[in-house]
Amino acid sequence: MSNSTELQPVLRARLQAMPLWDFALGLYGQENVERACLTLQDEAEVDVCELLWQCWLFHAGVVLQAEPTGLAEVRRWQAEITRPLRQLRRALKSEATRRPGVAELRQTLKHAELEAERDTLARLEQLAFDANLTQLPTPRPRLSSYLADVLKLQQKPHLQALYSVESALDPSLRPR
Repeated sequence: MSNSTELQPVLRARLQAMPLWDFALGLYGQENVERACLTLQDEAEVDVCELLWQCWLFHAGVVLQAEPTGLAEVRRWQAEITRPLRQLRRALKSEATRRPGVAELRQTLKHAELEAERDTLARLEQLAFDANLTQLPTPRPRLSSYLADVLKLQQKPHLQALYSVESALDPSLRPR
């Protein structure tokens, strides 16, 4: 299959084999991944949904040939909807320990934030299905190196966080 248009259905089939939402939940739930994602989110302003999306693409052996047109809209959604929900939920954390009504409100915000993230992942998944894809080169680069380049990360704690995410996907990289 040398023709890239013939290759597109094969690459999309790889992605369809594992829906992004299921992949993201599985990866995020692995040891050290949540902490790594939150470090990248809070210290490097990495969008965790985009990070998980990039991991999903990489795990399927595909990369985007170019940034999809709709990515700007997804980023707007994250900035205007998801982040404010997260900020409100976090702002209520200490008060929620003292007031049951605030604790309930915080849970409602947490649920809304999760649904906003689920919508984001659905949009990102669709962008991948609509985009021009290409196979990862052989030999494959390291996921952590690839993500550092895509996300423009250079600081040691951020690179270590990426390595934690990579180790969750590739158990052979975990220390023994």
